[in-house]
Amino acid sequence: METTENKHAHPCFDESVKHTHARVHLPIAPKCNIQCNYCNRKYDCVNESRPGVTSSVLAPFQAVDYLKALDERIDNLSVIGVAGPGDPFANPKETIETMRRVKEQFPDKIFCLSTNGLDLEPYIDEIAELGVSHVTITMNAIDPAISSKIYKWVRYNKHVYRGLEGAKILLERQLICIPLLKAKGITVKINSIIIPGINEDHISEVARKCAELGADVINCIPLIPTAETDFADYPKPDTKMIFKTRTLAAEHLKLMSHCARCRADAAGLLGQDLKETHILLKEYSSRPAFDVDSRPYVAVATHEGLLVNQHLGEASTLSIFKQTQKGFQLVEERKTPEQGGGDQRWVDMAGILKDCRALLVSGVGENPKTILNSCNVHVIEMTGLIDDGLDGIYCNKPIRSIAKTDAFKCGSGCKGNAQGCA
Repeated sequence: METTENKHAHPCFDESVKHTHARVHLPIAPKCNIQCNYCNRKYDCVNESRPGVTSSVLAPFQAVDYLKALDERIDNLSVIGVAGPGDPFANPKETIETMRRVKEQFPDKIFCLSTNGLDLEPYIDEIAELGVSHVTITMNAIDPAISSKIYKWVRYNKHVYRGLEGAKILLERQLICIPLLKAKGITVKINSIIIPGINEDHISEVARKCAELGADVINCIPLIPTAETDFADYPKPDTKMIFKTRTLAAEHLKLMSHCARCRADAAGLLGQDLKETHILLKEYSSRPAFDVDSRPYVAVATHEGLLVNQHLGEASTLSIFKQTQKGFQLVEERKTPEQGGGDQRWVDMAGILKDCRALLVSGVGENPKTILNSCNVHVIEMTGLIDDGLDGIYCNKPIRSIAKTDAFKCGSGCKGNAQGCA
């Protein structure tokens, strides 16, 4: 239990506690509502350390269990935040549900969010009620002519806007949020990316305007040129440019100068993240995203009842297994909905699997997988022994996925067809 004094100790806002108070970012928000010209949100590389990347994405139910595991491993875990890998309010349902579940389990932690601010306003009252005390808004310009060079597009109210039009909408929504957050007693930090040749001489104006609206602190972050983005070939800001930009911004707002440019799945002390985070994320993201106690069964796409070796689209029946004291037992074969029904086929399939905690398949299309997952059918792609998959699901063990063409070969010299030995 944290003391009242520790309750307000946020290492990203207070440099004096960065070596004593840890934080975690829960990667539960994969979608984004804008496209920054410096951002590539690939989240499959654990060796990259920059905002917008994560090893795995968690569902709200998974995030709480993951957080419990981290709290046992990290001393003085004080802050729980959501910073992507997209934007929390491009994923409002997941964000609010996660924060509500987290508050129930960890009411004495600090809660914070990091957002571009575009879709934040409708949720300010709700996040304040949930105890969010710190919000960071990334704002790179207050001049739409400059912003239009930084953002490729802005998606607002289901419409995509580009150029000046998109920049004006984004700026309007950002500026509205600052006084509304302050009225709720929420500490506001502004993040501004220093982009050479575009906004390095303008960030002081961002600081001035945000200070007028009540913002508390600003963080001037050097651009990280990232592959496969419009700014991939831009130079990094040099030391002189960074110093000048920060000095001018500090004339208007308190400066955060100890930023670690954290990943969306960062966990631990600033600059000293827990090394096994990506392993834990993989484990917990592979678990069902719902309460499994009411779902005793597992469905399997299989040709012969021994191996997970059938693509979901090809399966006319699914084998239904359960765990017993004598091991895993086949309960029944369930016929799948007829092919040719479009998206409705997968909705209907979710209906016949509502008592199953997982569905094991050797392959599945992105659209069916998305629909099934949205209907709370936890789809797992793997190839190998059914018992190995069932053991992973029922005993919360990592499930090893093997390339289909190599799944059932005995070695490099095997000339088999990957269907098992005759």
